Amino acid sequence: MYRYPPQREFARTLRKGPTEPETRLWHFLRTEKLRGHKFRRQAAIGPYIVDFICFEMKLIVELDGPQHSEPNATEFDRQRTAWLTARGFRVMRFRNQELDENIHAVVDAIGRVLVELEENPLPGPPRKGEGEEPS
Repeated sequence: MYRYPPQREFARTLRKGPTEPETRLWHFLRTEKLRGHKFRRQAAIGPYIVDFICFEMKLIVELDGPQHSEPNATEFDRQRTAWLTARGFRVMRFRNQELDENIHAVVDAIGRVLVELEENPLPGPPRKGEGEEPS
């Protein structure tokens, strides 16, 4: 994925000032605590910055605060998810309220998806030249 320098700096800024829900979930995802998989937080993927990503399993976890309920944000999230999915990523979205109500249920849901992806990995997008008719 390309790295646009201002976007990388913005991702660094976000990592330095996580929200309270991000900090709570990061406790369960960091240092390969969840099924031995490494997650990164606030990573730049193409034109987007995702909350958490396991590159090995191509799994993205997004936390949505109340601003994600606004119509413009909902459409932006839909387009963003479509873009990421088209590049072979699986996107899981959780409302911050879900973490507040039962963070262990959220962590268990992420763990179940990791098991599913271990057993049936997502196919990646075709590489340049793959799937093309020979000239």
